[in-house]
Amino acid sequence: MTEEPRDTAGATRERRQRTRGVGRRNGEPLTAADVRLRARSRLIESRLTPNAISLTGLVLNVAAAVLITQRLFFLAGVTFIIGSIMDTLDGRYSRMSGKGTPFGAFLDSTLDRAEEGIVLTAVAAYFADVKHDQVAVAAVVITVLGSLLVSYTRARAEALGVECKVGIATRAVRVVILSIGLVFARGASLGSFELLKPAIYVMAVLTSFTVLQRVFHVRRELNRTSPA
Repeated sequence: MTEEPRDTAGATRERRQRTRGVGRRNGEPLTAADVRLRARSRLIESRLTPNAISLTGLVLNVAAAVLITQRLFFLAGVTFIIGSIMDTLDGRYSRMSGKGTPFGAFLDSTLDRAEEGIVLTAVAAYFADVKHDQVAVAAVVITVLGSLLVSYTRARAEALGVECKVGIATRAVRVVILSIGLVFARGASLGSFELLKPAIYVMAVLTSFTVLQRVFHVRRELNRTSPA
């Protein structure tokens, strides 16, 4: 009997899978994809809900605001980043697990707005109490108003049947800018940087510009689809 030639490429792949596997299943290697699938299945079967993740994000953002009032900017920045990651995960987990509900989507969107406002309010209090900087406080107010309008214009546009995801200052961009400002604020133990105030100024400008972008986008789309 003639021996079939071995597939050396396949053998190499098999060895790599065996090396990457964390265990064996029916005598076969357990791949990284299997591990992810098992972890995903156990997570879905657990009692964890998207609403619990959303509420955890709220707690973390409140903690970040408290840390800002105590001038612990680096810890506030890290806490804010983790809380913002939780805000991102709740939606993904909702879609992945099938545990999402209309109320959960409503709660998620509402808490996102509240969390951003809570953290920015703490920043405004810092500028008012310590820096006595009215211009910076005004910039924070503009940022809060702009952030709310960025979300509101999208919601109203979608209610009119217009997709409205355009604009620079999306939620993710705002989180990145504010995180940089907090982590590199003066007294954050990362050098003599003072990026909190510039971050607020940038957010004030970008959120205002994004609102205008979305208003003109919706106007253009409605004019394009309306009968002549």
